[in-house]
Amino acid sequence: MKLIVGLGNPGDKYKNTRHNAGFMAVDKLAEYFDMEGFKTLDKGKSLMAKGEIDGEKVILLKPQTFMNLSGIPTSAVAHYFKIDRKDIIAIYDDADIELGTTRIRTEGSAAGHNGVKSLIEHLGGDDFIRVRLGIKPEKYFPGALEDYVLGNMTEDEKAAFAQVFDRLPGLVEKLLTEDIEKVMNEHN
Repeated sequence: MKLIVGLGNPGDKYKNTRHNAGFMAVDKLAEYFDMEGFKTLDKGKSLMAKGEIDGEKVILLKPQTFMNLSGIPTSAVAHYFKIDRKDIIAIYDDADIELGTTRIRTEGSAAGHNGVKSLIEHLGGDDFIRVRLGIKPEKYFPGALEDYVLGNMTEDEKAAFAQVFDRLPGLVEKLLTEDIEKVMNEHN
């Protein structure tokens, strides 16, 4: 069994923000792979959908504890279903990567991303797969990084993400069925 966790913030206020790219990604995966609807879990701490991708049982998870505490419900679900860290794929926004691109990593630091920092802390290590979705501003952003990531996507950014989300199911299938190093070498 694999766990794919999309990082984001709950609530309508954050629904279309750049920081919710992970939530948007798992929503698209659930739709593409025709998974059951998301159900509330653990007194509202997360939303979960189950299904299969290429014969592999998969759980899609959207933590509802806000970004900084994403590791708590993720760790609880991984523990309950006995899912090893190496069988977890985290999908999240990355302001250091060009808009419309994705990068894969299998370990490493949080690189300033508080959601990833929480995952590392609560999962007890950093050896889980990361699919980083680029949200880097195309031109200079004068404000704080927090203001940028929590800002709503522009129409151009939505169009770029539509293309990313079109490619994402194929990438996830590869991550589930092929050698991760091979996929990284082809993709990154």
